[in-house]
Amino acid sequence: MVKHRRAARARYGRCSGPRATAPAADATAAFLPDAVTVAPRHLEVGDAWVASFAVTGYPREVQPGWLQPLLTYPGRLDVALHIKPIDPITAARRLKRQLARLESGRRHTHEKGRLPDPQTEAATEDAYDLSARVARGEGKLFRLGLYLTVRATSAPHLAQEVAAVRALAASLLLDAKPTTYRSLQGWLTCLPFGLDRIMLRRTVDTSALAAAFPFTSPDLPSPAPASAAAPEGVLYGYNTASQGLVHWDRFAQDNHNAVVLGRSGAGKSYLVKLEVLRSLYRGIDAHVIDPEDEYTRLAEAVGGVCLRLGADGVRLNPFDLPLRTGPHGQPTAPRDALVRRSLFLHTMLAVLLGTPLTPAQRAVLDQAITATYQRAGITADPRTWTHPPPLLADLAAVLTGCAQPTGRDLADQLHPFVRGAFADLFTGPTTTRPDGHLVVYCLRDLPDELHAIATLLVLDTIWQHVSDAARRRPRYVVADEAWLLMQQPAGADFLFRMAKAARKHWAGLTVATQDTADVLATDLGRAVVTNAATQILLRQAPQAIDEVTAVFDLSEGERAFLLAADRGQGLLSTGTHRTAFQAAASPAEHQLITTDPAELTAYEPETAVDAVTHTPAGQHEMDLFDETPDPSAKSGVA
Repeated sequence: MVKHRRAARARYGRCSGPRATAPAADATAAFLPDAVTVAPRHLEVGDAWVASFAVTGYPREVQPGWLQPLLTYPGRLDVALHIKPIDPITAARRLKRQLARLESGRRHTHEKGRLPDPQTEAATEDAYDLSARVARGEGKLFRLGLYLTVRATSAPHLAQEVAAVRALAASLLLDAKPTTYRSLQGWLTCLPFGLDRIMLRRTVDTSALAAAFPFTSPDLPSPAPASAAAPEGVLYGYNTASQGLVHWDRFAQDNHNAVVLGRSGAGKSYLVKLEVLRSLYRGIDAHVIDPEDEYTRLAEAVGGVCLRLGADGVRLNPFDLPLRTGPHGQPTAPRDALVRRSLFLHTMLAVLLGTPLTPAQRAVLDQAITATYQRAGITADPRTWTHPPPLLADLAAVLTGCAQPTGRDLADQLHPFVRGAFADLFTGPTTTRPDGHLVVYCLRDLPDELHAIATLLVLDTIWQHVSDAARRRPRYVVADEAWLLMQQPAGADFLFRMAKAARKHWAGLTVATQDTADVLATDLGRAVVTNAATQILLRQAPQAIDEVTAVFDLSEGERAFLLAADRGQGLLSTGTHRTAFQAAASPAEHQLITTDPAELTAYEPETAVDAVTHTPAGQHEMDLFDETPDPSAKSGVA
């Protein structure tokens, strides 16, 4: 065993002046290991244990990117390719000599009456084919050396890593031989010096060499090597195949929409909340439709606004016109604002009643809506649009006085929402117009019968914010459990139009749902999915995997991954790339976005007791002191 040690002080002496006056070699010496211990089959480089291998056997046929398993090995593995071109004259002479040797062996075997050797026969055919391609100028010959270096922290760890790497190489039909008694040369060969100290090479042609290049990777495309910019976008987690980080920027894609599909408990809301929280760091606003009150703690922690529909005194009036602030502070609206609001009311009433409107009902309803606005003093004149808008009860009154039976029938159907059990949401004007960097619309306090209509009203309110050019900024619109809205044809059509037009207003729609099969079973549901440039598939139920496989064209491996994925694991599909990842959050982020009841119960004592003074919540720090402090207790008095 030979040991090489470096002693920079012995070479350069003690430096009494600043380090800047030392020789240039001092700067490079700081990066060299303190000691290198050379053993027959390994090295000890500082605190690391290193073993090297040279590949001597290769598979007969390979596909592009066939070295990818080596590049994505989870341990510390260096892969070095040393390539040297062979000039055509030398290549032709060597091929001719090799063909002569192979033909001589074949004839000798035939003359002796022996059975032909399959390996010799295959090598002869390959040599003839390669010679023909080189002669026609379709390819060139190269000398290729493939070397591997494994790193570990201890001798037992190194033995495990060596066994794992050799097993992986054997699965690729590679014969990896240890560089016995040449361990130092093997380590130097794998360093980025361009030095091949082993010189165990094999002749390959252009196509085989191109297939050996590591052009494919399970990671998403990284920034240009010459760019010093940090990865943009949101960090979703780490790659399950390569342990690399998964960054993705939705605003850099053709459209900014995303769909998150997964069974119940797969981690959909967790991932969406993690993306929303990390997007706030980038200055991206978010409007969230929260059916289960899962975003309230997050909104309170970051200073957002939470609007609880269904609570006392909280309402959204569907008759509000989309007024905006003009350049001089006066309220303005688009020229067709009244017409568009009338059309939206048709959609809203169809969702409210639960059945599509017939042509006769639409005709009567259109007249009634116009009459309702006129009774409130609102006409086609934009100067009247600042008047207080009417309510749903005003429309019901107009329909009740209608001469046609269709109008009175519509009024009877609106009775539960005007004077019945569900009237609280529509009995008054809009109570608040939320605005902020994170706005959460909580629907948990609403009865199930009003979830679909409340979601539609919230989407309409959000769209008024998104389409306002005076307040244009990047935004996310999150529709959690969107299957509730998809159950209504009118609601699904509204969501589809929003998915198509959000990009034009610098917004991205996020649709998260657990009823994957129901969403994909409808044409509008498929259209919403196909109009999302970012598609995230979490764990799927066996009953829905066939539909998901057909829509997303999944491979057998991807199908098996989605069936067996753990919570938080998913497949990020971006059109040209698919990456399996595991969502990862810091402890502080996890505390804000988790919905596990056991964890939330454990967090309650921390919120009830002050983290510093351990005083009960609500007790002020000044209560710990006397009301009449000591006069001598002043600043600077001991």
